[in-house]
Amino acid sequence: MRNRKITRRQAITTASIGTLGTLTRFPLTSFSLNNSNKLAIHGGEKVRNSAWHEWPVWETSAENDVVNMLRSGRWWRGRGEYIAEFEQKYAALMGAKRCLATASGTTALLVASHVLGVDAGDEVLVSPFTFIATYNSIFINKALPVFVDTDPETFLINPSKIEAKITDRTTAIVPVHIYGLPVDMDSVNSLAKQHNLKVIEDACQAWLGEYKGKKLGTLGDLGCYSFQNSKNLPTGEGGAIVGNNDEIMDQCYSFHNCGRPYGSVAATSNYPNRGSNRRMQQIQAITLLSQMSRIEKDADVRLVNAQYLDKKLGKIPGIVPTKLVEGDNRSAYHMYPFRFVSEQFGDVSRDKFITALRAEGVPCSTGYGKQNYDGLIEEALNSRGYKRLFSEKRLKQWREENVLPGNDQLAKEAVTFYQSILLGSKSDMDDIVNAVTKIYENRNSLI
Repeated sequence: MRNRKITRRQAITTASIGTLGTLTRFPLTSFSLNNSNKLAIHGGEKVRNSAWHEWPVWETSAENDVVNMLRSGRWWRGRGEYIAEFEQKYAALMGAKRCLATASGTTALLVASHVLGVDAGDEVLVSPFTFIATYNSIFINKALPVFVDTDPETFLINPSKIEAKITDRTTAIVPVHIYGLPVDMDSVNSLAKQHNLKVIEDACQAWLGEYKGKKLGTLGDLGCYSFQNSKNLPTGEGGAIVGNNDEIMDQCYSFHNCGRPYGSVAATSNYPNRGSNRRMQQIQAITLLSQMSRIEKDADVRLVNAQYLDKKLGKIPGIVPTKLVEGDNRSAYHMYPFRFVSEQFGDVSRDKFITALRAEGVPCSTGYGKQNYDGLIEEALNSRGYKRLFSEKRLKQWREENVLPGNDQLAKEAVTFYQSILLGSKSDMDDIVNAVTKIYENRNSLI
């Protein structure tokens, strides 16, 4: 009988299903409302007293390369071999033709948007449930971020709300794979093609996440990543752009290197393009190369644990795990998110729930807030430059249409666990489930 090859995805799924099947035969601890099991916030015993997995994790294998590089004086990109090595390996990992390393995820977004033609007076469609860098990069290009409402079930941009936001000034869409959750890229790309728009994927939290078998960040015109200290692939600060068009990637390289000629960017002068210094440093690349040795294994552990939490937490009233968009998809789980629906949890507020869960020894936080009302937005719209670029009528209309009920709901309900928690054992995941169960069964004491 011929042996059948099993893919990495199939192996993970099989292991996950097997694990869940085994564990469901053994019920988790049930907490009753009595003095011995009262909530830790009220003086009871904590569910968990031990520490969680620390992050980041230093790989000592990188130390010789770091020391040798420092002693050689080859500290910057112009004389460094490690950055080029990282770019080659990261492109291969993501399934992209080219990769350009940058100083940060923010600079990756800035380079990508500039090269793809986002200019002063343009409009860019973007998700509001994201880190500030996403729309700050649009403002820095003197364009107008136009927020498209969020689907609370997926935590992501709602494709059905995109077309109504397109104007004659719209030049690009920035779908954000927040927390590593995959956006419905077929819908986004279809609309972009219909309206001749560029697609810049904000995959800054989405390393190894997948949409229909392709890595997040490889489905638009360009994809951007972050390697900041908290990220699943960390190097303190750092970023990358991936793409499959050589001319576009040559333009990215030129722009990030002060506008110098590169590849198809002809040497008509020493500086044929406008540009800026957005280069990665050698030490960042060395760290990334060492961290890449663990990224796939860590991603598999996070996936199995996230699937386990989905199954167990989803049985508790008021705890609603995220819904992956249709397709053969996989989240990178930079955060493990879920919605807390107060009305189904005895009208306990989300803040009370989070406080109680932290007291039980489980660190957690809210998601992003109503960032479409951030102060920096009004600061920009009221600036001299924006008043020159956009009419008073358009800015008034922007404010009137900046009503996003789906995002408001999500900002009210979101709860997250940090990615390193998902690197724990099944017993660690049981501590989370037991803590939430205990709080639910004692919910009346929180009102």
